[in-house]
Amino acid sequence: MTATPSPSPTAKRVLLAAPRGYCAGVDRAVIAVEKALEQYGSPIYVRHEIVHNKYVVQTLERKGAIFVEETAEVPEGSIVMFSAHGVAPTVHAEAAERKLATIDATCPLVTKVHKEAVRFAQDDFDILLIGHEGHEEVIGTSGEAPDHITLVDGPEDVENVEVRDDSKVVWLSQTTLSVDETMETVDRLKEKFPQLISPPSDDICYATQNRQIAVKQMGGQADLVIVVGSKNSSNSVRLVEVALGAGASDAHLVDFADEIDEAWLEGVSTVGVTSGASVPDVLVEGVLEWLSTRGFEDVELVKAAEESITFSLPKELRRDLRAEAAALGEAE
Repeated sequence: MTATPSPSPTAKRVLLAAPRGYCAGVDRAVIAVEKALEQYGSPIYVRHEIVHNKYVVQTLERKGAIFVEETAEVPEGSIVMFSAHGVAPTVHAEAAERKLATIDATCPLVTKVHKEAVRFAQDDFDILLIGHEGHEEVIGTSGEAPDHITLVDGPEDVENVEVRDDSKVVWLSQTTLSVDETMETVDRLKEKFPQLISPPSDDICYATQNRQIAVKQMGGQADLVIVVGSKNSSNSVRLVEVALGAGASDAHLVDFADEIDEAWLEGVSTVGVTSGASVPDVLVEGVLEWLSTRGFEDVELVKAAEESITFSLPKELRRDLRAEAAALGEAE
């Protein structure tokens, strides 16, 4: 009689999302700060975090960037950079009043939404901006047409929305939202306003969508999904939600590998790993190394899309901004 072999221990594996990490807008913004420091020397002031990632901000601070919350904190005659999330026209005006030379690192995809808001406001539309209250991008977009924009913070907020004319209503959105939740909000808005117009092209950026698709593909197979990203990163937080919605048993957001709780691995054989669009890959590598030392050495790629988009650096980096700032001060 042949003995039945005992079952082998469950193999441990990692599903690694692709694409993940830096999108073109984040890459452009981070390089812009580095180039500005190289070209003009420190300090370079940056209004708000250049991107929502703790590691990136700390790294740039060590190189000489100074992050401030408000334009008023920047000394007159200095150089200030606006973050990838964009700012309202009032912020540009504040900078001009303080004789500041400015570098605008707003992501071109955010700029596209700003231009849409301006155009629809000029045509006297009510603009329903789907986004999270208080997020920098929402504040910046709302500032382009404050008298025409109403914020809609998710599907549950739709019942509170009122417009002047049901036949002149358009929706726009923050670029870093959950695609599924946004479309649920749009569907509810369309029920309330059947003539609601959609933006000419997707407002949710390609990178946000691609990262969510990859997480959906891995979610049903993963016992645990680890999303590398900061808690103030909207697109990173959304990836945790998308993972749970796609069937992952558990999902957590961490900035660094040492924030992973070993208790999360109990009974886990498959770990999904991804990162938000403002996360450098060195942080993901740290998570993979941490998992490898705990038996998760087999890494399989879950590929959702190819990304080849790049953006040129802000045009201001081709000028002598120190001289411009000095000239602004002399023109007083």
